[in-house]
Amino acid sequence: MTDVSVQQWGEVGGRGPVDLWVLQSAQVRVEVLSLGAILRSVCCRGREGHMEDVVLGFDHLEGYLSDQRYLGATVGRVANRIARGRFVVEGKEYRLDINNGPNALHGGLRGFNKAIWLATAVEGGVQLSLTSPDGDQGYPGEVQVSVSYTLQGETLTAEYQARSTKTTPINLTNHSYFNLAGQVSISAQSYLPVDDSSIPTEQRPKNIKLDRPMGSLHHSLRRCMGLALLCCVPTTAATTIREIRRVKGTPFDLTTPVLIGPRLKEVPGPGFDHNFCLSFPGDSWTERDAARVCHPGSGRVLEVSTSQPGVQFYTANFLDGLTGKGGVRYRKHSSFCLETQNWPDAVNQAPFPSCLLCPGEDYHHVTRFTFTTV
Repeated sequence: MTDVSVQQWGEVGGRGPVDLWVLQSAQVRVEVLSLGAILRSVCCRGREGHMEDVVLGFDHLEGYLSDQRYLGATVGRVANRIARGRFVVEGKEYRLDINNGPNALHGGLRGFNKAIWLATAVEGGVQLSLTSPDGDQGYPGEVQVSVSYTLQGETLTAEYQARSTKTTPINLTNHSYFNLAGQVSISAQSYLPVDDSSIPTEQRPKNIKLDRPMGSLHHSLRRCMGLALLCCVPTTAATTIREIRRVKGTPFDLTTPVLIGPRLKEVPGPGFDHNFCLSFPGDSWTERDAARVCHPGSGRVLEVSTSQPGVQFYTANFLDGLTGKGGVRYRKHSSFCLETQNWPDAVNQAPFPSCLLCPGEDYHHVTRFTFTTV
């Protein structure tokens, strides 16, 4: 049995009220804001039975309005990065605002995380809906989007749906930062290495001959048993190779539980901010285990499953002392995100899982967060 209640939490001048929805089961309590479809709080029990909040956030609405780190937010139209803020759909080039180095990140300067969503009660939770107009942040087509948060016992489910009037890229996720220190495992045999701007790396080998259809070539490359898989995209100048690297023998091997603190010292760059590949193009739509986190001190366990083809594991590399709930300062590596989503820059990478939504099609993905103890 899940109790669902709502109250007004604040108001944004000229835009209307922001509501706070509370979902309560015997094991878990969740707070959801109509601003940004934000998960403001997720409280779960430890082995001693005490309820504690396990996500970062703010005490007041003003914190979320000024937030640049997407705490708890639903991000879109396209989560993660689009290289150079450009893509071509049906022969037309679209240019987006650049808001992350040379790239476009998480939908643009005013993405879904800053919108006030229409919230309605559903069984065991709340559904939040949004209309993104044609041209919103540079993207084509009017898109009707919804995310439903439902709570059943110890499991919080996020269900994402969308339809569009024009072919458009779409990639929705939740950007909650979890403060569960301890052991992490991710159910992926491959990951995407990235360049200095966090775009998947490319190579340009010589004498590549595309002497068979792309689908056949991509299938054979996936079956390669070597260290890396190479995704080939035909271009007019050369063959661009996107690398899908095996995790085995690298610091990115999280197939068995590891303590993230010590492992961070082995990862190049500021920390983890990488896509781990859960499925590949051609694989059937199904929910798969994505990750498991165990906090030994409290006994809390978080398990994540999803229908999405990837999970972006991000170790809060750019938190810089932001003041959050209870006046706590959120610093670098103080938490992590498990952003279930499509692969980064997929709109520009033909062999990656497609992120294009065409008119008449339904976008539909599910992610489940299950909170237990050991």
